[in-house]
Amino acid sequence: MFSNAKFLAEPVLGLPRAAKRLIVLMVDASLCILTVWLSFYLRLGELIALSDSALLAAIVSIIIALPIFITFGFYRAIFRYSGWSALMTVSKAISIYALIYASIYTAVGIDGVPRTIGLIQPILLLLFVGASRAAARYWLGGIYKNKLKLAALPKVLIYGAGTAGRQLAAAMSNNHEMRVVGFIDDDDRLHGHILNGYPIYGAADLPGLVESVNVSDVLLALPSASRKRRNEILNEMLHAKVSVRTLPSVTELAQGKVSISLLRELDIDDLLGREPVNPNHILLGKIVSEKVVLVTGAGGSIGSELCRQILKIGPSALLLIEQSEYALYQIHQELQSLHNEHVQLVPLLASVRDEGRMREIMSTWKPDTVYHTAAYKHVPLVEHNPAEGIKNNVLGTLTAARMAAEQGVTDFVLISTDKAVRPTNIMGASKRLAEMVLQALAENSNGTKFTMVRFGNVLGSSGSVVPKFREQIRNGGPITLTHPEITRYFMTIPEAAQLVIQAGAMARGGEVFVLDMGQPVKIMNLAVRMIELSGLSVRNEDHPEGDIEIQITSLRPGEKLYEELLIGDNPKPTSHPRIMKAHEEFVPWNLLEEKLDALKTALDINDVGVIRYILQQLVSGYAPNEEIVDWVHMAQEAEAGALE
Repeated sequence: MFSNAKFLAEPVLGLPRAAKRLIVLMVDASLCILTVWLSFYLRLGELIALSDSALLAAIVSIIIALPIFITFGFYRAIFRYSGWSALMTVSKAISIYALIYASIYTAVGIDGVPRTIGLIQPILLLLFVGASRAAARYWLGGIYKNKLKLAALPKVLIYGAGTAGRQLAAAMSNNHEMRVVGFIDDDDRLHGHILNGYPIYGAADLPGLVESVNVSDVLLALPSASRKRRNEILNEMLHAKVSVRTLPSVTELAQGKVSISLLRELDIDDLLGREPVNPNHILLGKIVSEKVVLVTGAGGSIGSELCRQILKIGPSALLLIEQSEYALYQIHQELQSLHNEHVQLVPLLASVRDEGRMREIMSTWKPDTVYHTAAYKHVPLVEHNPAEGIKNNVLGTLTAARMAAEQGVTDFVLISTDKAVRPTNIMGASKRLAEMVLQALAENSNGTKFTMVRFGNVLGSSGSVVPKFREQIRNGGPITLTHPEITRYFMTIPEAAQLVIQAGAMARGGEVFVLDMGQPVKIMNLAVRMIELSGLSVRNEDHPEGDIEIQITSLRPGEKLYEELLIGDNPKPTSHPRIMKAHEEFVPWNLLEEKLDALKTALDINDVGVIRYILQQLVSGYAPNEEIVDWVHMAQEAEAGALE
């Protein structure tokens, strides 16, 4: 019975306000009649028919009560009158009613109506009207409040009326963060139909729904759609002023039902419009499966993803080398939660520049494969701290490579960068020199295969613009951009890590593998898309009322407008469509070693001018800015100038 009452509450609350007012008026009129009839029963001790003077007493009660109730606002906001303040209002109104009604039937008196009716009936009316409000609050109040909360929630549309979309709508039916108001689907045969209580619209209806229904978000439930198709859909929604969130891919959903917890901010890799190539599992496992694998820089963006991918493949042991205690702790904790008990997982605090520590580690575990990702990669920071950048990136690579050769490591893979090509900064020059070190060592190596894998920016890495832009949008802007024409190559971290593993497996020694990064992306366009797909607009001279401003600062020290992947123009294909092999000139080891000794001497005394001169001699195309921005050098010059 209780459940039936709750069931009836929904349609009652769905009635128009005028209809609900009329119902309450009728209830109050009925209570006037009921209380007159009950007061006659209490006075006379027997039930009587409401006729003649008794019926007139009931009509008079209605005529007096309803205008007073209306005056006191009983019917303006019904559910407002359901607490203590409401009972006080009811008491005041019925006190006035009682004074008038008692004056007629008690003080003056009417034939056929006992005088005590004028006192009993107002008391009964107070009890019954108060009880009706309390009952209404108990019956309808909770549902009414829930409706108000629901109406205040952000309204969202689910793009995709397929299985994933239906499951998402079901998962969100009791969600307290957002409210589903319908589906969008590309199939025009579904438009205008109702699915699980929600209407289905076409993509062309979205701008109108944003205005009429106040839709704030669109949830992409298209886990099987190609990246190209997702990109087309996103382009359609760019100017609709809605925030877009998405479900993971089919492979990520394979082990569980669709859940709202899986919804995430739109990945910018969706905008690249590029389909990932399925990995070659033979290549993935060749130098990893059942091997002892060592990863330097294991806590970094690429290093940590390499560790995740390697752990899935199943090495016999995975050694995590990291000089940052916090970064090592984080990746170790994460990998432990994914841990295969058959894999030995060893976190090791170490610097790749520490020859003794690296020898100790490699001689203890005898790794088969080393992935060397440890490097300082932030261009302006390395430009301001050049000696430390070169020591870590060049001498650290040399130390790790020598220890690998000494301890019989089979494969040594260096993670390089597109900034190594015709560099304008210390970071890029140091990475190219690190490549040259491995190329020279590979020429004389009879055991360890040294190889390099070069690629551009990865989305979401610690140095990527994507998390920076996302935070700036979240904070209300502005987005800061160094130059309106700056352009970069982008790749997702998981795809880059998989390709690194596969490229390493192709190595015969000395190769420079280059990953196919697709088409370069203009950072200004990326910033605009991120703003618009957050449901906001760009503020500029043409649109001063926009939400987020894009501020152009200036190119930072060593920063290039355009990056390149190849020094020469003769890349060779490999067995993998996304991996090319470059032919890059290098200096033989007997000559390079002499130059490296001179470089070490300059590094030890932090002679930045000599450091840059040696780099220019060694690294083809290195064209540094004329100004030296090393912090120590600038401080020393300023001090010398002050003394003069």
